[in-house]
Amino acid sequence: MTEHFDVLIVGAGLSGIGAAYHLQKAFPGRTYAILEARDAIGGTWDLFRYPGVRSDSDMHTLGYRFRPWTQARAIAGGPAILDYIRATAAEAGIDRHIRFGHRTVGAQWSTADARWTVEVRHRGETLRLTTRFLYLCTGYYRYDAGYTPPLPGIERYGGSVVHPQHWPADLDYTGKNVVVIGSGATAVTLVPAMAQRAAHVTMLQRSPTYVMTLPAEDPIATRLRRMIGARRAYPVVRWKNVTISTLVYQLSRRRPDLVRAMLRRATIRQLPPGYAVDTHFRPRYGPWDQRLCFVPDGDLFAAISQGRASVRTDRIAEFTAAGLRLESGDSLEADIVVTATGLQLLALGGITLSVDGREVALPETMAYKGMMLSGVPNLAFTVGYTNASWTLKADLVGEYVVRLLRHMDRHGHAWCVPANDDPTVTERPLLDFQAGYVLRSIDDFPKAGSRSPWQLGMSYAHDLLKLRHGAIEDGAMRFGQ
Repeated sequence: MTEHFDVLIVGAGLSGIGAAYHLQKAFPGRTYAILEARDAIGGTWDLFRYPGVRSDSDMHTLGYRFRPWTQARAIAGGPAILDYIRATAAEAGIDRHIRFGHRTVGAQWSTADARWTVEVRHRGETLRLTTRFLYLCTGYYRYDAGYTPPLPGIERYGGSVVHPQHWPADLDYTGKNVVVIGSGATAVTLVPAMAQRAAHVTMLQRSPTYVMTLPAEDPIATRLRRMIGARRAYPVVRWKNVTISTLVYQLSRRRPDLVRAMLRRATIRQLPPGYAVDTHFRPRYGPWDQRLCFVPDGDLFAAISQGRASVRTDRIAEFTAAGLRLESGDSLEADIVVTATGLQLLALGGITLSVDGREVALPETMAYKGMMLSGVPNLAFTVGYTNASWTLKADLVGEYVVRLLRHMDRHGHAWCVPANDDPTVTERPLLDFQAGYVLRSIDDFPKAGSRSPWQLGMSYAHDLLKLRHGAIEDGAMRFGQ
């Protein structure tokens, strides 16, 4: 017999565990399961195992609203974050609802039955489960492969080539010359971490990225925890950090030259006199056109200042047997090359959807409040912020799904579906973000609209009002028995 659940959650990462918490707290009698393709809890934080892997957001906002982060380090390492997610799941009993090794490949909605039939691959077999509501917490990138651009002459290279998404557990870089290709969050994390053991680490970038130092430990959070306890201090620190990050983002958008100058001055102070800051740390784009890279306690700048790491801004002409030849004519010798060249996006985990026998073409749908799809009933998904912590949005989506299900219960509705009947709403990219990994794949994603409720909000304060307190029946959400 086909198993039936009130709700099926796809993904046991940060978003999926949070979604399950909100669901079971609001509806302790409802049945649910979490389908996880891999064999472990944690999603991103279990997948990435490269040296120094850490959050690029503070844990008072990346942590769950309902479970305080109590460790001293606000910019936390991957293992600590993974422990936090697993402890959250265990304490709430969520781990008992997870089905590991269950890869969701497709889902078919039937209006007549008011349910989804979900196809799942498990140990080479195809299983079918049914559910009233489907909640996708799959993130937005491909787990099985990162992005690697063409590398001319790579077949001639005699060293090791590693992508951070598939880090070998036995890779020994002690005393080796390492070249890290890239300049994003992964690269600026890897360089100081590997420099502790490597002979030398070079960050090779085509163009610079904005890099900003943050304290690894939040002194205000530490002081408040001592004064009033962790649970009461947590929301205060959380809102402090939300406010600061929002102000920095808004100032970056409205006064980019001012923020650019502030970041430049801060970078100059952390590097040796005469360092070519404008060559290696002055991007062509404006602050927050792409995600700002944060480094705890300026560890990247410290590694450069101590001579353990260096930055080269150049392009690869070709690989050689011993390393890389650059377009400038210079060469870099390397025992190990790390291709920190980015992610590949994957919309809704690659799951195919159909509604009453008609396949859903995602680029032809429009995202309602950045979390549901036009014309697709009883389905929600989580996409976090690009300008703030992912979990801030994930928590709000979880709360909204609970409100939506309660509304349906009160009014006896079997299904809900967003419908865009306004011809004056024009299409926009779902993610208004200029990062290369977004631009490569954004056409495969649902669209956003030119105005509410068809926009993916990037303001936590605005989303809090709309998703936690806004009307469920807003004219765009339709219901049926």
